[in-house]
Amino acid sequence: MLMMRFDMRVPDKSPAEIADQYECAIQMAQWVEGKAPAMLGLSEHHAAEDGYMPSPLVLAGSMAAVTSKLPIMIAATLMPLYDPVRLVEEMIMLDHISRGRVSYVFGLGYRKTEYDLFELEFGERGKIADEKLARVLSLIAEAKTATRMPRITPPPFSADGPPIMWGGGSKAAARRAGRNGLSFLGQVDAPGIKESYEKACKDAGHPIGMCIVPPADMPNIVFVHPNPDEGWEEVGPYLLKDAASYAEWNNEAGLTAASLSQAKTIDDMKKENGAYRVVDVKGALQLIKTWGRLPLHPLCGGVPPELGWTYLKRAVEEVMPHLAA
Repeated sequence: MLMMRFDMRVPDKSPAEIADQYECAIQMAQWVEGKAPAMLGLSEHHAAEDGYMPSPLVLAGSMAAVTSKLPIMIAATLMPLYDPVRLVEEMIMLDHISRGRVSYVFGLGYRKTEYDLFELEFGERGKIADEKLARVLSLIAEAKTATRMPRITPPPFSADGPPIMWGGGSKAAARRAGRNGLSFLGQVDAPGIKESYEKACKDAGHPIGMCIVPPADMPNIVFVHPNPDEGWEEVGPYLLKDAASYAEWNNEAGLTAASLSQAKTIDDMKKENGAYRVVDVKGALQLIKTWGRLPLHPLCGGVPPELGWTYLKRAVEEVMPHLAA
């Protein structure tokens, strides 16, 4: 499966170029449908100098409107920064527009500047998350079954409401998922995180859901080129910008994740052979065999649309047919 991710970082670009990137992302989603098994992943951050996408539900709605089958996951939705009523209303609208294809990984967030922007206390983020998550889950349940007013309308398209998981990189995040009866998506397979999740599920009387924690050596962003060295020359600068920004944010917060790179140069990133990779077709097939997916990020770090299209089409047209052979 192709895992196509978009976060819409567009550093040092004009408004017209930023708009081109968004248009390209929507067109890519429409183009890939039916050509290969694929899933779209959208991310969220705020107050980022490179314009990181602050409202993934808007882009999800645009992508859902031009597709009919592609699943779309918003991961992570920084739930504490939302008004619960408004969030649930928009989730339910998107549930109808997509006919149940949009799922969510809620997260706490780890950047103080985001909480400052929303005038929320960063030190109280756990408490805020617990209160708002309880409200969100209650509102969705009421929208499904309640008859009294006031309540959120219309009811969801999905029988159980839009699918929700909780994500994060700590035992506290795993426990929050478990005690609320949600599946958990971890940032890395940290010691004790699965056990913390399962215990929280049992203690709260919930069945144990999915607990997905990526190994530290699993690639997160892959570009396919017949000559990987030439590919690194083309996309390496964009990958390095992306990696440097994530590393800065996570280092400030004292966090780690399977998707991180601490590389300072393109050569370092190549030698790392970690989260960011440029591989040939054979290498891409090996990654799919090993991990069951090929994670693409065709506009990573502001990759120009025309270049992003080249790499996306190569992955779809030169890699995926081998899987059906």
